Amino acid sequence: MPAPVPPGPGNETYGSWLSRRLEHLGMSQTDLAAKVHRTPAAVSAWVNARSEPRSDLKDIITALLDPGHTDPPPRAHVPPAHTPSPAPVAPAHIRTPTSAVRWHHRPAHPDGGREYGNAAAFAFEADLSVLAREATQNSLDERRDDQAPVRVRYTLHELDGAHLDAFLTALHWDEVLPHYAEACRGDQKVSRSLRSAIEDLAQERRLRLLRIDDYNASGLTGPEYGDGRFAAVVRRQLDSHKVTGGRAGGSYGLGKATLWATSRFGLVLINSTLSEPHEGRRAGRVIGRLDLPWHEVDGEPYAGPAWLGLPDTDPEHEGVSRSWWADDDTLRALHLDRVGEEPGTSFLVVAAHDASGDAESLEEMHDKLLRSLADGFWAAMVGGRSAGPLLEASVTTLRNGRIHIPEQRVDPHTYHPATSRALQAYLDGSTVDELTAAHQVVRADVPLIVTPLKGQGRSRDRGREHLAVLLLTPADENDAQVNRVICMRGNRMTIMAQRPRELPLGTSAFQAVLLAGYATGRGDEEVRLAEAFLRASEPPEHDRWDRTEELTSSYERGALSRLKEFRADIDKTVRSLLGRQRTPPAAGPAVLRELLKLDAPGKGAGARRAQSFPTVRDILASVDERGAWHVTVRLRLPEAEDPWVLAPVAKFDVRSGGRPSVKWELLVGSESCRAENGTIVVAPGVRLAEFSGVTDPGSHPVRGTYARLAIDVPKARGGAE
Repeated sequence: MPAPVPPGPGNETYGSWLSRRLEHLGMSQTDLAAKVHRTPAAVSAWVNARSEPRSDLKDIITALLDPGHTDPPPRAHVPPAHTPSPAPVAPAHIRTPTSAVRWHHRPAHPDGGREYGNAAAFAFEADLSVLAREATQNSLDERRDDQAPVRVRYTLHELDGAHLDAFLTALHWDEVLPHYAEACRGDQKVSRSLRSAIEDLAQERRLRLLRIDDYNASGLTGPEYGDGRFAAVVRRQLDSHKVTGGRAGGSYGLGKATLWATSRFGLVLINSTLSEPHEGRRAGRVIGRLDLPWHEVDGEPYAGPAWLGLPDTDPEHEGVSRSWWADDDTLRALHLDRVGEEPGTSFLVVAAHDASGDAESLEEMHDKLLRSLADGFWAAMVGGRSAGPLLEASVTTLRNGRIHIPEQRVDPHTYHPATSRALQAYLDGSTVDELTAAHQVVRADVPLIVTPLKGQGRSRDRGREHLAVLLLTPADENDAQVNRVICMRGNRMTIMAQRPRELPLGTSAFQAVLLAGYATGRGDEEVRLAEAFLRASEPPEHDRWDRTEELTSSYERGALSRLKEFRADIDKTVRSLLGRQRTPPAAGPAVLRELLKLDAPGKGAGARRAQSFPTVRDILASVDERGAWHVTVRLRLPEAEDPWVLAPVAKFDVRSGGRPSVKWELLVGSESCRAENGTIVVAPGVRLAEFSGVTDPGSHPVRGTYARLAIDVPKARGGAE
């Protein structure tokens, strides 16, 4: 075996020479960066052989580090003609043309393990509303300037003809198509979905893109493979990496998977403008990621994931595709060009779709995105005197580069007027102690006891008290759903809607908002503890506060009980505020008057008062697009030896005249009762019962939205079975 060749001008890399000279002179990379007016990241790239300085800059560095020219740097090494040379990584100051970019597919696991799809993507539905919720939450969590809102723009773009061909060329589609062809051959769910997507593209020659741009966000900062935002999103699963001081909405690192789940091809392209430089640059950091199931191409097995980027020449990551600094032409060709230089990230979902089937046309997808953004983030878009909005959001739709539907900005006061009014009153400091007028907002505190973390409190210590804020106001006349408490924390994303129980009969329709944790606008220690406690009680969907593994494993016994007490106190506070109402607020004709009248069995002179009668526990109601009323009635029943047989009657409470009855299109029972020939039968001994009904729009004397609905539930003729 020949002896190893010592480093020398003929075989030493420039990075090795640079590192050796710095060590010899006792100079740090930061010192050199300052002397040559470059960033430390750029010098690090030279030392690690990821790039080299220009020749004129090399002369300057040589004069600094070796003024006597006793140890000259190595000359550029030219490989023999028969040896293929790996594609070089561009220096930080040079934009890389798309021709140098390629797809890298992860080799299969050597132990034979196989994944037939990204399991994280199955944690959520491939639904546009879920995508809007998760992606926008991530943008909010990365808000850069606390004095300005995050601006999120959703752009739908349909391509066909020459525009489609140009995009597929920039995407290196021919290079990746053989992998799609093989990945489609399996019988697993992902393979079947891919097969359908590829066939549709071939037949229709049409492709839909969905781009999500955020501005005033951090961007995907950090190293290519080490800890940081970039690696957490592009290369890892279940890595949240939120740097938000405990205010983050997300905590599982799963939400980003909705981007890939919404792509029929499992393909997302990314362009990021960084708030902190990487390799001496900030703008145009681009990479693509593809999630395929395990497959084989030409006898070579592949694990599934693939990345579009520049081949890495670092020996530790040789052949892996890393991000590159794209030029303006490449960004336009890939539909990733951003406006201005403000930090943030653009995600391009290739072959975007809505798997729920609710939105198939471009127009339906556009409308669903608007509604979803409004429903999930109306509170984050409300501003007041004490605090401005946290978020601005809009949706635009294009066809082949031309505007199909102009940009529409989401206005929270249009989609959720009552709750937006309530939150703005709180931010403006104009809430009241009791309602005396139609558009007032009443405020009250709701206590939440935060259980101590395990090992940080005594076993009998109930914990610290946090005062959440409850805001209540009369419902708007166009509200389809009323008598709800919308609960939120952190960045004011809607977590859940809670319907208070045992409301008084004749309660006027209302809307309420519950602000907990940082959503209160405060920042004391109790707020921090409450924020962490509630976040731990949320599942990956972040749609309720309930038992989770993190809650039970991190907090002392009693944590779940404290949550139940909190929800019960929310209901109690709502009932208390409604009881303080002095003057019934004015309401338009479309506001629901949920009224339930019950005729007690045995009513008459000979009736026994001790027998009692059913009472209302809760009523839910809404009007659908046809104008049909959907009602759910929950009853509390006394003990009885015979079955209760009730005959629900729906009536329209119109402005004048009598209340005409309308027909039931559907009447159904539940586990606690049954529907039979237009009646509801409740067995003896049942104390709580629930039934539902849908009115027949054909029997309505006026449109459902033009009248209030009253429900009478008398005893049916005949009394019992």
